[in-house]
Amino acid sequence: MANIVLVGAQWGDEGKGKVIDYLTDEVDVVVRSQGGNNAGHTVVVDEKKYILRLIPSGILRKGKLCVIGNGVVIDPIALWEEISELAAHDVKINSKNLLISECAHLVFPFHRMIDEQREVSKGAQKIGTTRRGIGPAYGDKIARVGIRLGELLQPELFKEKLQARVKEANLVLRGFGQKPIIFKALLNQYLEVGEKIRPLITNTVLTVHRAMIAGKEILFEGAQGTFLDVDHGTYPYVTSSNTTAGGACTGSGVPPHRIGRVVGAMKAYTTRVGEGPFPTQDAVVAELMHSMGREYGSVTGRARRCGWFDSVATRYAQILNGIDELAVTNLDGLDSLPRLKVCVAYKLEGKKIEVPPTCVQQLAKCVPIYAEAAGWQKSTSDARSYEELPPNAREYLRLICDLTGAKLKLVGVGQSRAQTILV
Repeated sequence: MANIVLVGAQWGDEGKGKVIDYLTDEVDVVVRSQGGNNAGHTVVVDEKKYILRLIPSGILRKGKLCVIGNGVVIDPIALWEEISELAAHDVKINSKNLLISECAHLVFPFHRMIDEQREVSKGAQKIGTTRRGIGPAYGDKIARVGIRLGELLQPELFKEKLQARVKEANLVLRGFGQKPIIFKALLNQYLEVGEKIRPLITNTVLTVHRAMIAGKEILFEGAQGTFLDVDHGTYPYVTSSNTTAGGACTGSGVPPHRIGRVVGAMKAYTTRVGEGPFPTQDAVVAELMHSMGREYGSVTGRARRCGWFDSVATRYAQILNGIDELAVTNLDGLDSLPRLKVCVAYKLEGKKIEVPPTCVQQLAKCVPIYAEAAGWQKSTSDARSYEELPPNAREYLRLICDLTGAKLKLVGVGQSRAQTILV
């Protein structure tokens, strides 16, 4: 089996954690290549729920190596908390199951504070970030003033670089009317946690390449979704990294020709968290999902916006990522509906279009054109094979796959690991 990139084909929250957990059984190494602790993957194993933010979901499978690549931005305090939470659930972390790139950039408290103040200052025009400091940390990286994880292990160099960043950040915070960061306390806190995670920090480019040379198979775990990509998403209502398949290469140091196939995760309907245009948003779907206790952010707890399946968006995601196979999750969320809608095109200023406009102002004006499908009104949560799904559920899956242009690989009919159907 070839190396796999898993991407979200919508606006994130597509149930990738469950899909990754399932696919990890087939591979040896799981690599996270972008994002930070603004992304959460929820995995349910034997009735126990795990919420992972920085550590790849593959950590829940014994005998697998997980890697946090150079493209990730890391809050080391949040990382240590996550390691401690897993240890409390008998998932022990060491250098045999988790390695972290020395080139990954660090997230600091001043990044979070600046992130929050920028959101507050925008008022009604806010982006809807998680306020975890991810955008400002990537901003420092691109501005070439960021601090990398490997430098945390060199106390004198780290002290010098952090002092310069705190001085500059405090000027910004003062402009927002905020209290300054206390340098010495921050320095000691980060050096202390740096020693705790020291055994995990290495050159992960070499780690991954050695694994490939040894014939091991790798899964690249995407965070967020296609339409949150900083280049190809609904800018500026996006995250600050490349969430599409190409980001797996730059964020891990693996060349494109070593990627064998791309799997796209998507819900059987559509959700979005944060601000920005969402053509198929629908109150009926939102009320149904929220009444079931579903569609709340695993990191923030925010209620997600919900709508009908949007084949215009997912078809474009297939083009951007080169998606070969689809993993459709949360099919069971639609079990009670007598009729389902699927967006097959948009209408923009009286014209029918089949590709989402790149301008968010234009996308906000798009009116969905729907096709209807018959519901099945039977529980799918106990189905363990494709043939056990109700005929109308299979027909619905065929419809959305045909519209998207990729083959069906997996179907999720519940949160637990067991509620996954391999097609």
